[in-house]
Amino acid sequence: MSEARLERLAEAAGIETRWEDNAGTIRHPSPATLRELLARLGYPAAGDSEIEASLARLRGPDSPRQWPPLITAVRGTSTALPSPLPAGTRFRLVQEDGEWREGALRDEGQLPAIDAPGYHRLQIDDTELTLAVAPPRGFTLADACDGATPRLWGLAVQLYALRRPGDGGIGDTLALERLARRAAEAGAAALAVSPMHAMFGTDLEHYSPYSPSSRLLYHALHVAPEAMLGEDAVAAAVERSGQAASLAQLEAAGRVDWRRAGEAKLAWLRILHDDLTQREDGQAQRARRAMTAFRQRGGATLAHHCRFEALMAHLDERDWRRWPAALRDPSSAEVARFAERKSHEVDFHAFLQWLANEGLARAQATAREAGMPVGMIADLAVGADAAGSQAWSRQAEMLEGVSIGAPPDAFNVKGQDWGLAPFSPQGLVRSGFRSFIDMLRAGFAHAGGLRIDHVLGLMRLWLVPHGAAPTEGAYVRYPLDDMLRLVALESWRHRAIVIGEDLGTVAPGFRERLAHRGILGMRVLWFERDDEGDFLPPERWSREAIATSSTHDLPTIAGWWAGRDIEWRSRLGLLGDDRDADDERAERRVERARLATALGLLDPQAPASALEAADLPASRVLDAGVRRLGLTAAPLTLLPVEDALGLEEQANLPGTLDEHPNWRRRLPDDAERLLTSPEVRSRLAALAEARREGHHDAQGGGTDE
Repeated sequence: MSEARLERLAEAAGIETRWEDNAGTIRHPSPATLRELLARLGYPAAGDSEIEASLARLRGPDSPRQWPPLITAVRGTSTALPSPLPAGTRFRLVQEDGEWREGALRDEGQLPAIDAPGYHRLQIDDTELTLAVAPPRGFTLADACDGATPRLWGLAVQLYALRRPGDGGIGDTLALERLARRAAEAGAAALAVSPMHAMFGTDLEHYSPYSPSSRLLYHALHVAPEAMLGEDAVAAAVERSGQAASLAQLEAAGRVDWRRAGEAKLAWLRILHDDLTQREDGQAQRARRAMTAFRQRGGATLAHHCRFEALMAHLDERDWRRWPAALRDPSSAEVARFAERKSHEVDFHAFLQWLANEGLARAQATAREAGMPVGMIADLAVGADAAGSQAWSRQAEMLEGVSIGAPPDAFNVKGQDWGLAPFSPQGLVRSGFRSFIDMLRAGFAHAGGLRIDHVLGLMRLWLVPHGAAPTEGAYVRYPLDDMLRLVALESWRHRAIVIGEDLGTVAPGFRERLAHRGILGMRVLWFERDDEGDFLPPERWSREAIATSSTHDLPTIAGWWAGRDIEWRSRLGLLGDDRDADDERAERRVERARLATALGLLDPQAPASALEAADLPASRVLDAGVRRLGLTAAPLTLLPVEDALGLEEQANLPGTLDEHPNWRRRLPDDAERLLTSPEVRSRLAALAEARREGHHDAQGGGTDE
């Protein structure tokens, strides 16, 4: 077999045959990896004849009848069509608002510029498709500030970690609503929240918010029905469930017990649902009417998810790929008959989704009414579990047999396999980007912003064949321009900003493309260094990215200073092959001195700066670090609640499952009181003051390193 032909096919199919790692070294995937990924993409390459046949299949469409159902365009710019048509070919465009126009293709067969953004119907040469016309960029912080130069700050929080009396051991939307009000009172413009995607109702031990069942719907265990159905109704349901004592214990615990807390909560929620279906008072009737309207709006997406949850419980099998064949097809007659027989169970899951939807809407409304110009910033996970609801209901748009991950880098020297099902690039195009658009809409629905986790995946994803090591993956390209245009269009329709988590191995020019579309990147304290490894001064931070002290996958400031991350990684064997804890601690002593010097806590000329740094209390470093973030040129500083409180432990330790208490730690106080201690109030006031003080710098410096 010709290796050159294999590489040619791989490149034509969107697999990168050479890439640059974060150390600047050029890497190449193995031929075995290329063949496996090509097979998964639908282009067999076991021999020369298969390679030739696959190359033939990759040729573009010959006529409009073979075009995809949706193409994208930019407002005010002519558009190249999927295959060439003669200049002068007539077309008809019916806009969303009902307006229509007729015209002819320009030279080179391009569609003339369209000025109205939206999803329009294009009729051409006996073919009709959707033309998604996007604005040149998405909605920005400057737009949210009515054109003023943004110098905003906000907090970032793990939703499950919040507390309130009566939450039963899991943070919920009512606690989020209360924190939003208190954060707004402190001057916060935004509150970024961990992913709120739908999880598995019968597999409560599967709780990573970045490995959901579906990114199209919401997490049922975060609901707080009190606001919709009244505290008395909830209290009565809890009492009838016999779970009151257990719920009180779970509520007082320092960590979320997802299984016990989830089972207890679902038990009283079922009673509450049964009660709602039987009562005939005005409140119950209004709630049922609202639920009916919600189900109608949710359409097939909501119906499929609710049926999936009911089927999973009935079959006692989490993975739909192991269900009876007739039930693996969400559109089958057998699934419809099951849903009819189990209509009450299906209705229960719709009830949960209605509660989640209403609770998130209330939290965003509260944030905006309290004065936040942005409010909630939702989080869109990079993938979904292959066994989950989204993969079941949208099978033609997903890739089987591979997982999303990341190549080795400085923080994860062995690479990562996240176990998440990726979209099929071809499936996205063939479906008219249906799932991608639906995901954006679900994320934007109750938020003033959306953080796209691993936004690098819009351009390319590191895909690892099942059974292979994370190092044996390769990058697969995605239709970046189309996806960026759809992000910009949905951003404007929802008047919400977009943040792209652009950390890791970043392709050359990618950050510039994000900035061109109005998508903010992310800059993290630990990574903002010059070529000598010194921490960058505030004025050199990018104006095209948010500034933050850390992320859920990285140490907190206090934890980094204390070396907690080294302790955990050493204990669990996550250090590099040629490293041990003593090496890490010695390096950290030097790094602590660098940070303390950059923060103005040490004299840069002092000969024993590393020794002096050892005597600095973490609180001083934390306060100085928060102030430094406030002074950066970034338009928005997001401070994780853990750093606002001075906590040492991070939310998640990559490379671990149960070995580290990932996604389980709860915050130390009630959401109402979380920000009220003198220490926290002083820290947030200093951050707000630094944002105001650094305003003059926003007019000048700020680079994208």
